[in-house]
Amino acid sequence: MEKYNIAVIGGGPGGYVAAIKAAQLGAKTVLIEKEKLGGICLNWGCIPTKTLLKSAKVYQYIMNSEIFGVDIEDKGCVHINWDNMQDRKERVVSQLTGGVKSLLEKNGVDVIMGEATVASKNEISVNGQLIKAENIIIATGSSPMIPPIEGISEAMENGHVVDSTGLLEVENVPKELVVIGAGVIGIEFACLFSTLGCRVSVLQRSNEILGNIDYDVRKSMEKKLLNMGIEIIYGANIQKIDGDTVYIEVSGEARQIRAEKILVSTGRVPNFKGLESLELEKTKRAIVTDESLRTSIENIYAIGDVNGKFLLAHVASAEGIVAAENIMGKDSKISYDNIPGCIYAFPEIATVGLTEKKALEKGHDVKISKFPMSANGKALAEGESSGFIKIVADEKYGKILGVHIIGVHATDMISEALATIQLEGTAHDLAKAIHPHPTMSEIVMEAAHGIVDRAIHL
Repeated sequence: MEKYNIAVIGGGPGGYVAAIKAAQLGAKTVLIEKEKLGGICLNWGCIPTKTLLKSAKVYQYIMNSEIFGVDIEDKGCVHINWDNMQDRKERVVSQLTGGVKSLLEKNGVDVIMGEATVASKNEISVNGQLIKAENIIIATGSSPMIPPIEGISEAMENGHVVDSTGLLEVENVPKELVVIGAGVIGIEFACLFSTLGCRVSVLQRSNEILGNIDYDVRKSMEKKLLNMGIEIIYGANIQKIDGDTVYIEVSGEARQIRAEKILVSTGRVPNFKGLESLELEKTKRAIVTDESLRTSIENIYAIGDVNGKFLLAHVASAEGIVAAENIMGKDSKISYDNIPGCIYAFPEIATVGLTEKKALEKGHDVKISKFPMSANGKALAEGESSGFIKIVADEKYGKILGVHIIGVHATDMISEALATIQLEGTAHDLAKAIHPHPTMSEIVMEAAHGIVDRAIHL
C-alpha cells in the first residue's frame, strides 16, 4: 500500500495548485484525476470559452473594419470557419494542460489517472489500488445542474438540449440558440454565438440578468445585449421542452420558441460521488468548511466548487494553497471579503467589493464616482469606448468599498482595484498614483479624482 502525506482528489485549478504547493512545502503528495488534468476550467470552461470569444472578437473587428479605415469590398467572402476555431481552442487547451502536467512532474507530485473512492478518512481506492494518506484534500468540483423540466432528458439524449460543455463541442454554429438562465455562463455564450451570427434568445425566470452585479453595470449590459439583437425574455416559466421547442409562460401568456440548440445554464451542483463513506457535514449544495478549509473531519479539507463558497477557478486555487499550508503546519486562513468576479462578454465586466446597494445596506455613508470609457483616449483610439467604471467609496475617508467596470479589458483592470482594497487604500491613493497615458487604466485614476473632488477629463 502506497503511503502519502497528502492525497488530492481532483486535478482542476484547485486540486493541482494544492498538490504543487503541498509538494513545495515538503509533503509526499499524490494527485488523483478521473478525466483530464486542469479540470473543467482548462478543458471545458474558462479557457475554451475565452479562446472562442477571441475568435468571435476578431470576426467582429473584420465585419466592422471600415470604422478603422480598412475597406473590405465584399464582406460576403468573410466566413466563420468553426472547425479552425475549434482547432485553435484545442491547441490552447493542450498547451496549458501539458504545462500543468509538467509542473506536477517537476514538483515531484505523483499523478494517478482514475476515479477515486474514499474508503476511510485515511484510505482511497483508485484503479483497484489502495492508497493511504495522512491528509486528504477534496477538490472534486461541480457539474451542471439540470432542472426538472418536462422533456429535458429526452431532448438532451437527442442532442437538442446541451450543457456548456456540449455547446462548446457542437459541429457547427447553430442558426438559433435558446439560453435558459441569464447568469455569467449564459450571458457569455449568448454574446459568443450572437457575434457569430446566431439568433439568440435568453430565458430568465426573474426580472433581471446577472443578479449579483451592481445595478448600473447590469442595466448597461442589458442595453448592450439588446443592441446586439439578443432577445431577453423576463419572467419566463418553462413548461416543457419537446425536441427543439421550448414551451414557456410569460405573464399568463403561452409562447413557443424553436431553436437548433438549447443551452441549459441554471447553475452547478457539487460532485459528491466517491465520498459516500465519509460522514462529512454538508448541505445539499456544499461540503461545509471553515476559514482554514477544514471539513468536519480534522484531516480532510475541501476546496473549490465542492465547498460552495465561490464557484471560481481563482478562488479554488487560493483555497488550495491555504489548505496545503495548514496541513503543513502554517496557520493559514482565507478571506472571502474581496473576491473579484469577471464576465467575458462584449463588453467585459469586472467587479470587486461591495455594490452601491450592499454598501448602503451595511450602513456606509456612500460616495459614488463614475467615469465613462468614451472620455478615455486609448478607448477611443481602439474603437472600444462603450462602458464605464464606478467606484463605491466611504464618504468620510474615501476608503474604497467596491469597484465595478464594464468595458474593454475590464477583467485586466480590476486587479488594481483589488490590490487597493486589499491594502485598505483610499480614493486619495488611487488619484495620486500617476497612471501612464494613454491607457485604459486611466479611468481608475479619473474616477478616484471624482471621489476626492472632481474628475479632470469629464
